[in-house]
Amino acid sequence: MNALESTSTRPYLIRALYEWCTDNGFTPYVAVLVDETVQVPREYVKNGEIVLNISYDATSSLKLGNDFIEFKARFAGSAREIMVPVNRVIAIYARENGQGMAFPVPVPGAPAEDAAPAPSKPSPLSSVPAAPAEEGKVVQLVTPEEGGKPPGTEPPKPPGGPRPALKRIK
Repeated sequence: MNALESTSTRPYLIRALYEWCTDNGFTPYVAVLVDETVQVPREYVKNGEIVLNISYDATSSLKLGNDFIEFKARFAGSAREIMVPVNRVIAIYARENGQGMAFPVPVPGAPAEDAAPAPSKPSPLSSVPAAPAEEGKVVQLVTPEEGGKPPGTEPPKPPGGPRPALKRIK
């Protein structure tokens, strides 16, 4: 079996980081790029993305499969069925410290695992625009240094410190 025939590493990395978060008492969050294949409450989608708390306390019947992340969760007191294709997950991270991993953003019309990131689309977790990822490169979330904020509006910060930024590890 060669690299083109092997399965995606994304679901395995998501499961590993979920386990790391829970083992360390952190709250695992996933950032999802929403399209018609994603089953989430649309009223909570902002700029085509949604961030979901996938902790044990926030979900019921959580299944982190190779193709889908499925669970039940309450939104404004109402139970909802959530189903997210794994290839639509663009990041998984700990709410408390921002540590985690970002994945290439899928490009419309590209095959799910061969998708390349959009060159000018900023990451939802980044304080700077994301650079196009090169094949085989790993992206890691890190805390931005002072003055690392882009011009324009800034979304609300999570509790517990500065927002994470993306840093390419070579």
